[in-house]
This record gives sequence, C-alpha cells and structure tokens, in this order.
Amino acid sequence: MTIAKTLTVFDIYERAKVGPKIEEKEWDFKIIPQTASRLKQKYNIKMDKKQIIPTDPVLINNLFKAGLEMLVECGVYCIDTNKVIKYTEEEVWASIKAAPKRVTYGEGKEARELACRSYKDKKPPLIQGGPTGAPCSEEHFLAIHQSYAQEPLVDTIVDGVLQTIKGHDPVPQSPWEIAAVKSEAILVRAAQDRAGRTGMGL
Repeated sequence: MTIAKTLTVFDIYERAKVGPKIEEKEWDFKIIPQTASRLKQKYNIKMDKKQIIPTDPVLINNLFKAGLEMLVECGVYCIDTNKVIKYTEEEVWASIKAAPKRVTYGEGKEARELACRSYKDKKPPLIQGGPTGAPCSEEHFLAIHQSYAQEPLVDTIVDGVLQTIKGHDPVPQSPWEIAAVKSEAILVRAAQDRAGRTGMGL
C-alpha cells in the first residue's frame, strides 16, 4: 500500500478540471440528499433536536464515519467546472494528520488562539462576529462592523461585503470587484480601530 501524500491546492485545481461532470441540480437534489439519507440509516444516526452538540461517544464516532464515507464517495462539487473533485480515504486521513492543531487570529492584545476542542472542553470557543459575507450598504458598512468589534464577547470579525462601491455594482472579475475587496479590508480595519480593537483578527 502506498502512503498518501498531503494534497496541494494545485492537485485539487487539476482534479476540478478532470473530475466526473455532473449537473448542479443533480448534485444538490439527488446525489447529496440520497447519500446522506442512506448513510444516516447505515450508521443509525438519530439527532436530538434539544441538544445542539452531541455528547454520546457512539453517535460522535458514527457521525465522523458517515462524514468520511460521504466525502470519499461523493467528493466535492466545483460549481465553476461542474465537475466533482474526488479524494481517497488515505488522502483524507493524510490531510487530517497534516492539518495544524492551532492557529492564531489577530495580533498583540487582540491575538486569539483557535485550537481543537472536544465537547468536554472547559475553555470557551472563539466567538466570531460580523455579517459573514452578507451584503452591506456603503453608507452603513463601517458602523455595522464597528458594532461587532466593540462587543467584548467578539474575538474576531467575519466581514460582510459591499453592496456597491462608489455607487457601482462590484461585478465579479471586474475592476469594481477588486476596488470593493480592498475597501472592505480598509473599512473593517478602520472599524476595529474605532472600537479600540486594533489588531483584532479578520
């Protein structure tokens, strides 16, 4: 048996060009729900709606096994190419083993460590605040992000996107898109400064 290497972004890019071609509707409405339903039965997965995070070790293990099997069986869909990026189980395990165990968001007094946690962990999770990719008006963008940054409970910001830039639609692959992305970063940093949270993770 060969040892699987950790995949690079270049490997994945090539697979996105040559993988099996599938229509998006078939992926969304047939392949994913049917596979999930079958694996739910196979691994006897029953969720308790009153408990958001499962704590039963058997259920946790079965959820992982079902997720791993689904990833290997289905792969990941690439909307741009309408192709499926496939992975072997060995490649998935190699990537899990190579993944960092902790990362730091932000710097200085606003630095926060993100580390693996179990459901038994007494250390609180990181709280990420922000519009999280939602469109925000130019008029209110700065104030919206400042409102998140000034909340002491919030550790890092997940920013929104500008609905317009100087009144123009930031159409993908246009100069307006580039201008919008640059402005978003500048405005969020300004919002953090205004809130007294310079160095906060973004």
